Amino acid sequence: MNSADARRLQDGDLRTREEYLRLLLVRADDGDASAKEALCALVRDYPDYHRALYSRALNRAAVFGDDTLKAPLLESLADTRYNCQAWAAMGCAALGFREAVPGLIAMLDHSQQMAREQAVIALGTLGDESVVPALTPVLRDSIGGMRERAAEALGLIGGDAALAALWDEFEHRRYFRIGYIASALATFTPDVIPRLCEAADSDDPDQRYWAAVALGSTGDDRAVPTLERLMAHDRGSTVFDGMVSVAAKKGLRTLRRIQAAIAARSQMSGRLRC
Repeated sequence: MNSADARRLQDGDLRTREEYLRLLLVRADDGDASAKEALCALVRDYPDYHRALYSRALNRAAVFGDDTLKAPLLESLADTRYNCQAWAAMGCAALGFREAVPGLIAMLDHSQQMAREQAVIALGTLGDESVVPALTPVLRDSIGGMRERAAEALGLIGGDAALAALWDEFEHRRYFRIGYIASALATFTPDVIPRLCEAADSDDPDQRYWAAVALGSTGDDRAVPTLERLMAHDRGSTVFDGMVSVAAKKGLRTLRRIQAAIAARSQMSGRLRC
């Protein structure tokens, strides 16, 4: 690495060093090998650099990172003194370091919300069904953002265990507003559609409401008859004064938007192949 790069990231006022970091990231994004090496050195030798530089660099880890960063990122993931574990989690996720999973699970008990949140996000990217038991309790977290991230992570992981965890929250709602659960369930299309259609016949208007939201998010034509029926005939209302018929109407609009977006992407892809 060019020693001048290291000095400019270590010496002088922080604003000047941050500006130089920004320039290095621009150069790295353009394929500059020396800039990438300087950024990798920052991550490898992280205790020698200001935390602000480390965190800003790892926001863009995919631009410059490589396998040489695995060991230092795993070290930083457990380094409570340097206190950049959230960004280490980001870096591990961006670079696909599955060896980080045990450390990420440990971070679910971190005192800082941001660290816990980034651990959940990273587990959604790096984890498999073995991490579902660790993520499931986060669906009951007192912080809404944590519940949402856990649902998203389980949707990404997929599989029977993840579906079971999400469905349990769908049936036994611990919170009134569970749009994040509905969105995550929609990722299990097409297998989940019959279950959602059955839930749309429940005696519980809240369950019918969220079933309509989830069905709309599937983008699948098999959901249309149920949504049309709910829109036309269901006059139920939820504990938060939401109307099932309105949820079904919005669900239909969402379904059509998803289908239109898929069709547009397919059309564009066909043009590019021509």
